[in-house]
Amino acid sequence: MSSSSGVPESWISSFCSLLGHEYFAEVSEEFIEDDFNLTGLQTQVAMYKEALEVRTKTLSPMASCPKDGEAADRSCQMILDVEPEDDDDDEDEEDEEEENESGIGDGQERAPGRERRHHSRMASDLSVIESSAEMLYGLIHQRFICSRAGIQQMSEKYELGHFGSCPRYNCEHARTLPVGLSDIPGEDTVKLFCPSCLDVYVPPNSRFQTVDGAFFGRTFGALFLLTFPEYDLTKRGADVLSSATSRVPEDEPLINGMYAKNIAPNLGSGRIYEPRIYGFRVSERARSGPRMQWLRDRPRDLNELDEERICEQQPDDDDDDDETGDKNGRLLVRRRPPGTRRQRQRRNQNGSPMQLSTNGAESEL
Repeated sequence: MSSSSGVPESWISSFCSLLGHEYFAEVSEEFIEDDFNLTGLQTQVAMYKEALEVRTKTLSPMASCPKDGEAADRSCQMILDVEPEDDDDDEDEEDEEEENESGIGDGQERAPGRERRHHSRMASDLSVIESSAEMLYGLIHQRFICSRAGIQQMSEKYELGHFGSCPRYNCEHARTLPVGLSDIPGEDTVKLFCPSCLDVYVPPNSRFQTVDGAFFGRTFGALFLLTFPEYDLTKRGADVLSSATSRVPEDEPLINGMYAKNIAPNLGSGRIYEPRIYGFRVSERARSGPRMQWLRDRPRDLNELDEERICEQQPDDDDDDDETGDKNGRLLVRRRPPGTRRQRQRRNQNGSPMQLSTNGAESEL
């Protein structure tokens, strides 16, 4: 596979352009060449060195490799040529040993069966290398999208709507982010996280159900919102394409470091489905009534979520130290014994922790 200019397309570009890989970002070569970014991947990927060398060459994925004829042999042989020289030497030594055992001389030709076995072994090694290369790129991609360059690239795809929209009706096609429910490969497929309702969904298109969720990880979604808090999650349609209308105004109030209008904007009263029968709302106590609607609830006054302000307004009655002065004006610090106030009262009364007090009468259990 080659581009229109005649320059061979890189393995990374070809991999990201495959059907179902629209969520992937193209990892830069500088990120891959840094050994620190690949720490620990050697033990997670089979044939790690071969897969890394295949992926860094300007080769197309195996999906674009011809299936028949000499063209297939040449294109696939290009990938096999990047294997370590030690493996080639070992294979040559094995072939020489087989020839010596069978009594074949230098001027004699090899049997067709041996050539077929050698070709099948090459094809099997190629499939393993290609599978390892995809696994390796996915794990590198998980780390890349959490870096500064990677998350910036993902923000551009987010603005263009490459990740799709939330399938929930009350979210009104809010933009989503690809996330994984696990950082371990093979456990689950990629999911879509909606910042407007703070929930995850299965991608609507079946072609994404073969993409491993570990290639995006659990960190990316929350890190994206912390890195770009200025995105206005209430904007829809063409407003998200303009930098002037897709950003939150600077004078918007903040709550716990987040813009108030961006805190689950599509949750709360009026945005939760209420089942009704002949116009009457079904009670939560009914057998078929709604359950756990508080999970999608949102306070009418968002200032109730400002934990920092509420904590500052509450008096601090449980100080560990009491400061008093003596007759000479010196400051004395009296430390309270450890434990809560109720435990200290029980110790002062020499009571049992199993002691109960009801209507002024004490009873021992």
